[in-house]
Amino acid sequence: MDLRAFIVRARVLKLYRQALRTARRAPVHARGELRHTIREEMEKNRNCDDPQRIRFLVSEGLQRMKELEEMFAMQGH
Repeated sequence: MDLRAFIVRARVLKLYRQALRTARRAPVHARGELRHTIREEMEKNRNCDDPQRIRFLVSEGLQRMKELEEMFAMQGH
């Protein structure tokens, strides 16, 4: 694995961990489903090796997490 691939992998894992932490803030009845959805999305794109596509997916994931965090903040979670 070259340095660039290592850095990309680290960014993806960081996003995954952040998403799982954010899922902890969800209402109790929705946490399991949210964790399942996060895992499903990561698995679906696990074998992607196109750097441009990976950058897009990470960017999209960060945006979706931001929206989720804002929603939780408005609900008081």
